Amino acid sequence: MATPGRATPADAVAPSRAPGRRQGIPDATVARLPIYLRALHALNESGVATISSDALADAAGVNSAKVRKDLSHLGSYGTRGVGYDVEYLVYQISRELGLTQHWRVAIVGIGNLGHALANYGGFASRGFEVVALLDADKASVGEDVNGTPVTHIDQLPRLVAELRVNIGVIATPAKAAQEVCDRLVEAGVTSILNFAPTVLSVPADVQLRKVDLSTELQILAFHEQRKALAADREARGDARSSAAALEALDALGDEARSLGSQRAEAGHVTNDAATPLPQAVST
Repeated sequence: MATPGRATPADAVAPSRAPGRRQGIPDATVARLPIYLRALHALNESGVATISSDALADAAGVNSAKVRKDLSHLGSYGTRGVGYDVEYLVYQISRELGLTQHWRVAIVGIGNLGHALANYGGFASRGFEVVALLDADKASVGEDVNGTPVTHIDQLPRLVAELRVNIGVIATPAKAAQEVCDRLVEAGVTSILNFAPTVLSVPADVQLRKVDLSTELQILAFHEQRKALAADREARGDARSSAAALEALDALGDEARSLGSQRAEAGHVTNDAATPLPQAVST
């Protein structure tokens, strides 16, 4: 029986489990499953029926041993010499991720990012329906965004209960994020995705995921800097090598000229020694 005030998965049906399958799946594997699923969807749309672990690894950017181990947690081992059935693998991963169910999402903070998320068409195809948009700015209340009206944040508890919201998305400025998070938890939302650039605190029974775009950009900047420094060192190394080569050529030239001079002097002395002395003329 659902706890009063707590949202429960709408239309949820507990996914069936393969016989003998291990119940626990490592978090690292869970994090890679959406990557495999995205690659498999593209393959399925292209008409690919089966795929090897090597090919899936290339498409997902991981090694094939990791693919095989990850998929074994789902009870999928493929067929030797054939590989994995793409359509069935899409179903298996979707089932494990809960994408065969219907999830209702509320987005809090309808600024530029909130608008972009509300207008994103990829949620529905993955089983996520944006059912509520909320903001503290009264000027935004009533605005229609992709068919959903913006409601004031004070209506959050009512909307969570009435619409059976499962997942809350925070797209507010950092200073407002913790308060919004607390209000989502109080309303009964136990899964939260945070886009605000700040660290949030949640109870142990609440799942919190963070997407920090600025942090990801900084990580990319770090790697770009590393590549630039490596290229600079390589260029300087090439320049030093060229200079050293020129110095070596100059040294060889000097040595050759010196050797030539020595040989010339030796040849002159030899010629002098070989020249016969004038003979005395008798009278």
